[in-house]
Amino acid sequence: MSKPLNLSVQLYSVRNALAEDYDGTLARIAGFGYTQVEPFKFTDYLDELRSGLRKYNLTAPTTHVGLIAGDQDEIFTAAKELGIQTVIDPHIDRARWQTVEDIKNIAFDLNAASLKAADYGLSVGYHNHAFELESVIGGKHGLEILAEYLAPEVVLEVDTYWAFAGGADVPALLRSLSDRVVALHVKDGDGSQDTKKQVAVGKGTLPVWDFIAAAPAGVLSVVELDDSSDDLVQAVGDSYAYLSAGQAA
Repeated sequence: MSKPLNLSVQLYSVRNALAEDYDGTLARIAGFGYTQVEPFKFTDYLDELRSGLRKYNLTAPTTHVGLIAGDQDEIFTAAKELGIQTVIDPHIDRARWQTVEDIKNIAFDLNAASLKAADYGLSVGYHNHAFELESVIGGKHGLEILAEYLAPEVVLEVDTYWAFAGGADVPALLRSLSDRVVALHVKDGDGSQDTKKQVAVGKGTLPVWDFIAAAPAGVLSVVELDDSSDDLVQAVGDSYAYLSAGQAA
């Protein structure tokens, strides 16, 4: 793999360990070699992130938070303080993805949030699950329809695992969405929607390198496991080792 990887990790993967020992878990993440993290519900953990990111030389270029339903001024103020650049809404209810009109309204909400974010020097994005791909209208996936109505400034973080589980040809999807994609969620498993079947990257059956190769150059590759039968913290470390070795090969 010749394309250099820009690696991060979604902290939701290690949420249980964080709940027990936030500082110690960040130390382990840094010890694996990660220099970037993607917090979740970050406004609930501001004190821990303020100290931990600095202490372990970690940055958080992206974050997941319920942006559309949340207090956007509070979110953007906190994001700017932590050095976050892109605030990503990780989930908009599946019921809103069934018609073009509904999807247009999602785009309207994200576009409005993006205008507010610009006042803080930030950008806004959206992260998919499976249902945005399972929704197919006029031969197009719901996520593709969303992209057509988004303002140019609004970006996408494509969860490659969920796109695959939702029935998409992931490399074709990434090429279709093109430079709108600034980040990927890179995860592995058996490709099903059973999150317990997810494993460290490189230990499953998904063609993760094909997905990465189809994405724009320089895209942020964020390791994530929604769940697993394996130890989640170790799986995050094993994923880093696999991806780092692969890009050097």
